[in-house]
Amino acid sequence: MLAALLNKRTKLVAGLMSGTSLDGIDAAIVRIEGAGPGSRIEMVHFSSYPFEAELRERLKAICSTDQSSTPDVCGMNFYLGARFAEAVRLAANDAGIGLAEIDLIASHGQTVWHLPTDDPVHPYRVRSTLQIGDISVIAKETGIVTVGDFRTADMAVGGQGAPLVPYADYLLLRDERHGRIAQNIGGIGNCTAIPAGGKPEQVVAFDTGPGNMIIDQAVLELSGGRLVYDGGGAWAASGSVREDLLAGLMAHPYFALPPVKTTGREMFGKAFAASWIAEARAAGAADADIVATATAFTARSIADGYRRFIFPDMAVRDVIVSGGGARNDTLLRMLAGELPEQQVHRSDAFGIDSDAKEAIVFALLGCHFVHGVPNNMPSATGARTATVMGKLALP
Repeated sequence: MLAALLNKRTKLVAGLMSGTSLDGIDAAIVRIEGAGPGSRIEMVHFSSYPFEAELRERLKAICSTDQSSTPDVCGMNFYLGARFAEAVRLAANDAGIGLAEIDLIASHGQTVWHLPTDDPVHPYRVRSTLQIGDISVIAKETGIVTVGDFRTADMAVGGQGAPLVPYADYLLLRDERHGRIAQNIGGIGNCTAIPAGGKPEQVVAFDTGPGNMIIDQAVLELSGGRLVYDGGGAWAASGSVREDLLAGLMAHPYFALPPVKTTGREMFGKAFAASWIAEARAAGAADADIVATATAFTARSIADGYRRFIFPDMAVRDVIVSGGGARNDTLLRMLAGELPEQQVHRSDAFGIDSDAKEAIVFALLGCHFVHGVPNNMPSATGARTATVMGKLALP
């Protein structure tokens, strides 16, 4: 089975991504030719399968310290495995592809906790990460070889296990003449800065801070549960940014930390958002102003990270945005306003579907895993060495 897979120069790979926004499963069916830096990628089909509101709230609870339990995590691990398998079946059907035509599944899983450094208070809480959505369940239910659990291998060689997208950003978006930043805006924002003609070791990458996470939580709470995101940024556009509240948000110590650095729902999740929304209301902010300020926070924290850690050493022309935040027109307008000397684009302009990008990335990482090609980027994660990330489940 594995020998046949390795001998196929061109593979049909299903990449699965469920991110920190907890909004659903993205499934990209990708045709990949070769392995390593010369890989050629063609997206065949992309679909997104949203989570129902009850599941989103259960996942938020699991991603907390006061509402989760070991049985909850254990059961959700298998439950999500089945949901990932169903996403592959649905995507194949939507694409008009027989399930047996798919050679490989590569699943990021669902991050429920990420601890990039040791917890000084709790001696057993060492550097670690946990993604659930069991890959054996996916492999057995689909009959397809499945790769997953990528982050742990990078952490095992001293890295933070994130961000992982820079490996693919470098392969897909590097340019000989112009410096570029690939900015993903999912629940969390992460950037990859690639100098003109740069080598992998010259890439700078880190999590910029909240992406859609606080915006989405604000919209959910302020709409009484009617809305789960600000479509096109319309609500934010109707409000005014409260600079006093924004300054308080930007004082968070995360932003001053130098790369390598990563963050997640542990730091900027539901509890953080609820506390800030209560503070904003106490300060007399209208609902639209709260959404506008949360949106400005994402834009300013991204630009602040560039100004602190990228622009002093790298000339950048293009900022290429992907992820759900790329569909928020108000957020992109605010980001462009923060970056008057750069050109802000959606990744679609560079031939990469902005919604599908992360699922495509994990398809690529999974393909490189089966060929034994190192697929992390030590300059981004802080790992001591390049390594092959992933674990294998046979059908």
